[in-house]
Amino acid sequence: MKHPTPQIPTTIDLPRAERTRLDNGTELYLLPANEFEVLRVSFVFRAGTVHQRRPFAASATANLLAEGSARLSAREIAEQLDFYGSYYDVSIDRDFVYLSFCTLTRFFRETLATAAEILLHPLFPEPELRTYCAKRRQELDIERTKVETEAREAFARSLFGAKHPYGISYPGSEYETLTRADVEEHYRRLYTAENCFVVCSGHIGPEEREAIAALARQLPHGTRAEAPMPATETTHEARVTHPGAVQSSIRIGRLLFPRQHPDFLGMQVVAAVLGGYFGSRLMQALREERGYTYGVTAAMVNFEREGYFALATQVGTEVTADALRLIYDEIERLRTVPMEESELRLVQNILAGEMMRILDGPFGVADATIENILCGMDNDSIARNLQRIRAITPAEVQRLATQYLRREDLVTVVAGADAEGI
Repeated sequence: MKHPTPQIPTTIDLPRAERTRLDNGTELYLLPANEFEVLRVSFVFRAGTVHQRRPFAASATANLLAEGSARLSAREIAEQLDFYGSYYDVSIDRDFVYLSFCTLTRFFRETLATAAEILLHPLFPEPELRTYCAKRRQELDIERTKVETEAREAFARSLFGAKHPYGISYPGSEYETLTRADVEEHYRRLYTAENCFVVCSGHIGPEEREAIAALARQLPHGTRAEAPMPATETTHEARVTHPGAVQSSIRIGRLLFPRQHPDFLGMQVVAAVLGGYFGSRLMQALREERGYTYGVTAAMVNFEREGYFALATQVGTEVTADALRLIYDEIERLRTVPMEESELRLVQNILAGEMMRILDGPFGVADATIENILCGMDNDSIARNLQRIRAITPAEVQRLATQYLRREDLVTVVAGADAEGI
């Protein structure tokens, strides 16, 4: 049997979204893919945690939208979505909230009617709020018993500062004082036309266009959210002692720049070389050669107004110091020794393949479109990014590592049993 020759893409032709500005100011982006009998409508609100006035108000608001409306109870909302085979998804980050409704095309009207109840008429019932807060506090308390969570939160504090909107961690006790009025205030202030855009992908005919636009037009007017962003206060070393832990959680990285920066994409390649795929340098050094860890990751992380490089792993307590040494050594080797063309070609192919995987299907295209909109780009940037990745050279990888990964600029966080002694 003859296997087909692998095809490595050299370009990606991604459709441009059809953009319409509605009467209330909401921007609607349409990505027709009429060969699919499905439809997804995503509402993106500038309503993430940096915009909240009370701790946990942003996540509580997003997660309680479907817990009852003026016309439907939480159970009735869930039953309607289930009856039509529709799907409702909520996610939230520091800057934005993403609400997506997925449906078979033939049930889009019924699904949009339920979406209208969730988006426009939520009640935030007191019993559901108290249940949600109690559950989330318990989950948070459990999460904070893990060294991985302790390291992640300490790393954010070290990068940005303990009071910075991107670095702050609130005590779980704040859930007890969160009120329905806090949630309603967050909703009324931020779930408005000025703070929203809508991306629709899949089967979009004239009926679907008008129905989606009609729903988006009902978003009320408000004021565009602009959260103040204080200066960062970076701490380069942090240790979190966790008595009895059998593993240490390690985070190493530094503040850099958001996705719009010309070196962001190149630093994605640098991150991939270090820890962006199974055969990366750190996977070889820490797992394959020594068995110190199950896995290690490295990536560039993008927020609306900041961006950073980070790598993360968990290792046995007794090998923590040696693992740190190996990580620093691999970073320094990337800075001082040009990499082989064959290794870079492998990384380029992996990144190209990952881009193709993400863009498989109309919903993947919609996700990429949302990210591009948030970064002030259009979908042509995907093809440019692929060309940029294919064109990067070993010398440029070394230049970027030399410029941005100096040991004295790195932030190192360790959480574990003997973290202070490392």
